[in-house]
Amino acid sequence: MNIVSCQYHRHGRTILSIFNDAIANSTALYDYEPRTLETIQKWFKAKEAKKYPIIGIEDGNGSLMGFATYGAFRQWAAYKYSIEHSVYVDSAYRGKGVGKKLLGELIQFAKQQDYHMMIGGIDAQNNVSIKLHLSMGFQQCGSIKQAGFKFGRWLDLEFYQLILSAPDNPTKG
Repeated sequence: MNIVSCQYHRHGRTILSIFNDAIANSTALYDYEPRTLETIQKWFKAKEAKKYPIIGIEDGNGSLMGFATYGAFRQWAAYKYSIEHSVYVDSAYRGKGVGKKLLGELIQFAKQQDYHMMIGGIDAQNNVSIKLHLSMGFQQCGSIKQAGFKFGRWLDLEFYQLILSAPDNPTKG
């Protein structure tokens, strides 16, 4: 497994496929409509503009096994040290430690960029993701009952957070 910085020209189509599989077949994304390649291109540009990493893991043949990223938790200034993250693993590679490796790398990026808190919104029935986050030191910090509706049922959303040691000298500005 090789950690890589994902690039649109190399990984865009695979990331699109992973996103669209999650939309169509899971509650990992509370979304209905498949994304397009144009959407993914704009997503890459927005991440790059804010210096948010998109990291991936490739197998020995260079195939993307999964990816992880983060972005702003909320848009107001006082939240500038808090980020919301996402980890997605291609269905062919689940159960092989890819998610754990990606989340570990993402935590290191967040520390290097002086973030203080990482938060993940996880469907309450996504036991695999919940177990992963707990194993990495995240703690449940809240629940929103019936936050979404998908596949003919109401979905509960749980939040898991990890407090990081950074930054040493937080500022208002």
